[in-house]
Amino acid sequence: MVIGGGVAGAASAIALRQIGAQVTLYEAYAEPAGQVGSFLSLASNGLRVLRSLEVLEQVQEAGIDVPGQRMWSSSGRLLGDVPRGRLRGDTLHSVTLMRGALVQTLRAKALAAGAVIVTGERLVDAVTTKEGVRAVFASGRTAEASLLLGADGIWSATRPLLDPDAPTPEYAGLYSISGIADGIETEPGIFNMTFARNGAFIHLAAPGGKVWWSAQVSCPAPPELGLTDGQWLRRLAGLYRHEQVPSAILGATAELHRPTLMHRLDAVPVRQGGRIALLGDAGHPVGAGQGASMALEDALVLAQSLAAKPSVAAALSAYEAARSARIAKMVKAASDNRDAKTAGPLARRMRDLVMPVAVRLFYGKATAWLYTHDCGELPAGRTGGDFRARSA
Repeated sequence: MVIGGGVAGAASAIALRQIGAQVTLYEAYAEPAGQVGSFLSLASNGLRVLRSLEVLEQVQEAGIDVPGQRMWSSSGRLLGDVPRGRLRGDTLHSVTLMRGALVQTLRAKALAAGAVIVTGERLVDAVTTKEGVRAVFASGRTAEASLLLGADGIWSATRPLLDPDAPTPEYAGLYSISGIADGIETEPGIFNMTFARNGAFIHLAAPGGKVWWSAQVSCPAPPELGLTDGQWLRRLAGLYRHEQVPSAILGATAELHRPTLMHRLDAVPVRQGGRIALLGDAGHPVGAGQGASMALEDALVLAQSLAAKPSVAAALSAYEAARSARIAKMVKAASDNRDAKTAGPLARRMRDLVMPVAVRLFYGKATAWLYTHDCGELPAGRTGGDFRARSA
C-alpha cells in the first residue's frame, strides 16, 4: 500500500509491480500536479532509475532535453558553463518537464503494470497488525497490506504515524513562483540560473518559442500569498529590476503559476520501522534539482531490498542502510545550495569572484558522486515475502 501518488509513490508502484507485489496506491488529489508545481528537472542518476523501470523514453518524450547549464551573476557575468545534471561525456542528458506531466507518465506506467490507483483518499491513521498494517482514511475507508509506504511529500501524514516526535517542516526563507513567457529569444538546451540580488532566477527555452521560468525569491518571513497575478508580476518586476534578462522575461510573461513557500525539514531520525517506510520528500526533502531523482532512487532501492530479503523487517533495514549516507550527503549539498540563493551582498561578491575558478577546476570531481550513481536493475517477478493488499 503506497500513500501518495506523486513521483515517489508512482515510481514505487511501478518498481513493486516489477518484483511481483500487489500494489494499491492512495492519493488525496485526483490531478497529477495538484494545485502546485511547475517544472522540475531529472538528472542522470534519476534517469537511470527510469530506464530500469522501463519508462525512460516516455518521460523523455514528455519533457525537454537539456544538456547544458549556465550560471550567471546579477550583473550578467557568466560564472559557469557545465553539463546539466551529468558529467561531461555522459550522453544521458538531463530532462526538464512539468511536474504534472512526469506524475501522469509514471501513473500511466503503474496502471499498465497492474497497480491499483485510488484518488480522493487521505490517510489519517495506520496501525500495525499481526499480518501487516491497517490504514484508516478520512472518508472512513480502511485498507490492509503487508507494507505501507509513505510517499506523501514534505507534509507527510505517514511520518508522524511512524514517529510521533518526527520533525515538522519550517519555512526556509525562500518562496518560488514560476511562469511562461513568450517572445524572448533563448538558446535551446540550456538551463540558465541567475544568482540575483533577491534570490535565484531560472529560465530555459521551451517548445513553441516559449520560455519557462522560476523565481526563487529570498524573503526572511513568509509572504502574503493572496495576490493577483498582476500584483505578483509587479512585485517580481521590482525585485529583479537590476537583472536584465530576468527583467525582460518577467515583462513578457503570459502565464503565471501560483507561488509556493519553500520549506526545510530537520533530519528525520526514523524513516522505517515495523511495516512502514518513508520515501522521497516524506523522509528527506532535498531540492537542489534532485528531489525527483532522489525519490526515484528510493523507489528502486526499496523494491530491490524487498526482492532480496526474506522478510519485510530485513528489507526495510537493508533499504535504510543503502540510502542513509547518500541522502545525508545530498541534504548537506541542498542546504549549501539554498544558502547560495539567500546570500547577502558580501557573500554574493565573494561567490562571483570564486565561482568561475571553482567551477572550472572542481565541478566534475565535486559532482561525480551524485551524477554517476547507478542503483542497478530489478529482478523480474520475485519478492522476498508475502506482499498483498486488501481494502474495505
